[in-house]
This record gives sequence, structure tokens and C-alpha cells, in this order.
Amino acid sequence: MINVCEMLERSAGKFPDKTAFSDPDDSITFAELYTDSRKIASYFLQKGCMKGSDRSVLFYMEKCVRALPVMFGGVYCNAFYCFVDIRQSDDRAASIIDRVDPSVIVTDRENRERLIKILGGKRDFLMIEEITDRNFLDGIEESDLLTNERSQFYDLQPLYVNFTSGSTGMPKGVAVSHASVIDFIEIFTKTFGIVSDDVIANQAPFDFDVSVKDIYSGLYTGATVRLIPRSYFSNPVVLMDYLCDGDTTVLIWAVTAMCFISIMNGFDYRTPDKLRMVMFSGEVMPVKQLNKWKQHVQNAQYINLYGPTEITCNCTYHIIDREYGKEESIPIGIPFENEKVFLLDENNKLVTAVDEEGEICVSGTCVAIGYYKDPEKTDAAFVQNPLNGKYHERIYRTGDLGKYDSNGLLHYCSRKDFQIKHMGQRVELSDIELSAMAVDGVSRACCLYDEKKKKIIMFYTGEADKESLSTELKKKLPEFMIPGKTVQLDSFPINKNGKIDRNALKSNY
Repeated sequence: MINVCEMLERSAGKFPDKTAFSDPDDSITFAELYTDSRKIASYFLQKGCMKGSDRSVLFYMEKCVRALPVMFGGVYCNAFYCFVDIRQSDDRAASIIDRVDPSVIVTDRENRERLIKILGGKRDFLMIEEITDRNFLDGIEESDLLTNERSQFYDLQPLYVNFTSGSTGMPKGVAVSHASVIDFIEIFTKTFGIVSDDVIANQAPFDFDVSVKDIYSGLYTGATVRLIPRSYFSNPVVLMDYLCDGDTTVLIWAVTAMCFISIMNGFDYRTPDKLRMVMFSGEVMPVKQLNKWKQHVQNAQYINLYGPTEITCNCTYHIIDREYGKEESIPIGIPFENEKVFLLDENNKLVTAVDEEGEICVSGTCVAIGYYKDPEKTDAAFVQNPLNGKYHERIYRTGDLGKYDSNGLLHYCSRKDFQIKHMGQRVELSDIELSAMAVDGVSRACCLYDEKKKKIIMFYTGEADKESLSTELKKKLPEFMIPGKTVQLDSFPINKNGKIDRNALKSNY
């Protein structure tokens, strides 16, 4: 298998009438997705908008079922797809559009006027309601040009470009190839036993790589993927109804989304009792919140996933096999098959000793092509393995610090830039956060360092008052790790990838 379209073609042959994707307003079978994708590809080719070797379809809209045949229509034309987060500023959206310089831009009625303003009349675009309309599609004949496009395909072509949520300057566009996704998804679905009978509830937007696991696990195995609208994550009753009524069996979610349900007491309303597997990633999962899930959804298997966008979703996993104490960290575990994960110290020496920290580095087919149209940043992060002087071995340096425990399991420690020097001592901000989240009445915590004032700032949510929290931290931490300022929040700001937005905290504290 060298092209992800082969996943769709195989499932369309085995499960033609089975629902492939659904959302609250629409659904599409595998056979319909196959046929509609090829018709939209034929339309693109006949229209003449897919020229040259650098082809792309850019979406300015929220995820929905209608987007999928347009995505794969582009893929059938040897183009990559890219979703622009509509919640970011117009200037940032415009800079991404300029960087991608897409062959086709697609939007919907809800976002049409804003896109017109962003484009400033410089580019044309297509309306998704029009190009996915049944009458329109029925009038398109499949083009013979599709065979020629397939013959020119190679597996290192980019499949998608996801832009990071960088706080300043131009976000980095991570380009990931067909080969990387195929290799990962085959191993991912085999490792966790995802099958055609599964119903996967997709939480992540399509501009976030967590969605890649949902989309392609469904295509590869024939499982049904149900898209959850973003708005449902502000209404726990609606969300729990959607999960339960849809007989959801698999969740592959960001930690923040899981915490939304447990903190907002969603389980007091309904419990999705068909769930057999719950996977989470993106941030450190607070043990307190994980235990709430395990208390209410007792028959599910829980899995901690780790990995940045640059290595195609995930590189390590840990199946939760015991109870964890409030102040313990959950391991990120062991590497997936066909992925090499190792630690390097500041002198580029291999780290293997227990509890010794090093930067997490990754090698293998999983490593992304690089940052789109950004060779300087690509060369800084995607480098030759300094341990290998015999042949070319490209690795990605994650910027994350990790360490091994006595069982050989890898633990995430912190971002390199979250490790600070304070009062002459090296401090991991994540250690303070972990201690705070172990305190009764604290649901989540996040620490920043004010370099100018030489002060640790801690933000938290929960009913605990600041005085009692400070008292508990003084019992757990040395004096130099006690925050100089503590801020109680109703909720944390969240960035486009569903993580706590540290930059928003920094600008508003």
C-alpha cells in the first residue's frame, strides 16, 4: 500500500453500504465516499486547477462530512490538503493561505464572508455546499485523467500539511507523507485491535493531527467515524448523548477534551457503556481526572499516547495496567513498531540511565517530510542522528525532555523551554503542576516563569482556595519551587490543538 486512497478503495469494496463518516447533519458510506471523491477529483482536473507538481486543497471551514470527499478528491489529484483554523486572526489565516498558495480553496456558507475579507479579492474559492451537492456530482463523468495521476504518484508526496499554533511569527506547516500515515496507521490499528465493528468518535478538528488517527483508522479497518462538532465540548449533556446514542466504542482524544467531561461531571448524566478503548494524548493526563474516567467507564482499556505532529501522530504508547497515585506521572511507555525513540543529553550522548533526563528524539518512516516552504526551520529540527556516523539517518528532535524508569518505560518530563533556573536551582515547571493537581480541590494546573521578575506563576482550576493550596504545596515542595503568584481561573484558555494556551496565560496574568 503506497497511497491512502487504497485504504478507501479496499473498504469501499468490502463494506460498500456501511457508514464511513457521519456528523449530526450528514453521513456518507464507503462506496459513496469513493465515488464522490473520484468525481470531485475529475472536476478539479477538468477545471484545470490541478497543475504542476505542487498541488493542494485548502479548507477554511469547520470539519464536516462534506469535507471528506473534497479532501480525497484532492488526494486523487496528487494534491495535499490543509485545514486553516477559523478561530485564529484574519492576518494569521491570510499568511497561511499565502504560504500554501493552494490550487483550490474551499469554504462554506458560514465562513464565506470572512474568507472574502481575508482574501481581499485576490483569489477565487469554491463553496462546499455546491461541489458536494448530489445534482452537481451526478452530472460529473469520471475522468480518464485519474489513471494518469495515479501512475505518477510516489509515496513520499505530502498527504496533509498541519500548521502549528505558534504564538509569534509564521506558524510552521508540518508536511506529512502518504508513506508515514500508511506505516503508522497499519501498526496503530493492529496494536490496539481496531476493527470494522468499532465506532470512533472524532473529537479533534481536521487541522490537528489527532484527527489523522480517527480518519485513517476508519478508512483502513472499515470502522465508522462519527464527527463531534466543536460546540458539543461546551455542553456536556449534548456530548454525552452523542457518545451514548451513537454506540461509541473508541475514543482517541486530547487530554483537555477528556478533562472537560470529568470536570464538568458529564458522567453524572450518562455513561457511554459501549466504550472499550480510551486513548489520550497532547498533554500530561492528571491522574485525578483519569481515575474519574476509570471509575465510571470501568470496562475500557486506557492508553496514554505520546508524540508531536512532526512524527505522524505518536511514537510511544503505554497501556494503563495499574492504579496511579495522584502525584505519580503516567509513563508515555514504549515505542510503536518501526519507530526508533531515544534520548540525547546536552552533549549529544545517548541517555539510558534510570531517571537521567534527555531530549526525546525519533527516527523512522514516521518522521515528517519537514516544514512546508521553510527549509531553515526544517534543517534545525530534522537532523542527522549524531550517534550515527556511518550512513544518513534523519531524526526529529522533539524539544521534549524524557527519562526512563526502572521498568524501562519512558516518562515525559517537560518541554526544554519549561525547564527553568530559579534561585540557583534547576526547576521543572511540570513537577510543580503535578504536585498541585494532586491536591484535593484542584482539577488542573499550569505554571509559567516570569523571567523579568524571576517569579513562578501558577494557574489552576478547581474549588480549592489559594491559601490551602499554598499550604499543601509547602508540604510537598522545596521553598525555591513554591510559586511566587497563584491565580485561580474558572477555566483555562485552550489553543487550536486543544492544549492549555500558555501564551494566552502569559499575556493576561
